[in-house]
Amino acid sequence: DHPELSISKQCNLLSLSKGVLYYEPVPIDAYNHKLMEMIDKQYLKTPFYGSRKMVVYLTSEGYLINRKRVQRLMRLMNIQAIYPKADLSKSRQEHKIYPYLLKGVKIDRAYFPFYNNERFHQALGYRTPEEVHYN
Repeated sequence: DHPELSISKQCNLLSLSKGVLYYEPVPIDAYNHKLMEMIDKQYLKTPFYGSRKMVVYLTSEGYLINRKRVQRLMRLMNIQAIYPKADLSKSRQEHKIYPYLLKGVKIDRAYFPFYNNERFHQALGYRTPEEVHYN
């Protein structure tokens, strides 16, 4: 609180919207709390269940719920399904690093003019790509 600056200018200086000042968090209602308990119990039994399977489980228990709500509640509870994550770009110590053999080699691409200008292509009605695209 600064007596000389307006609330709007203070928020501007802090890069905040004025809505942050007036927002009052909404408490979790009883239905969502019950759903969170059900999700938590099932997650302890089957930690590999994601939001899709959790929706199927809750529907079988008689709760009408959609996937977005389950995703939001799981995010609130800070839980996510356990599954193998991508681990593709981590090199191992025992793997040999091979040199790039074409480094510094000038590659003559003489086949491009032949392929595009002289060779007849069956898919193009026995015409060259040059005839099809530029004539």
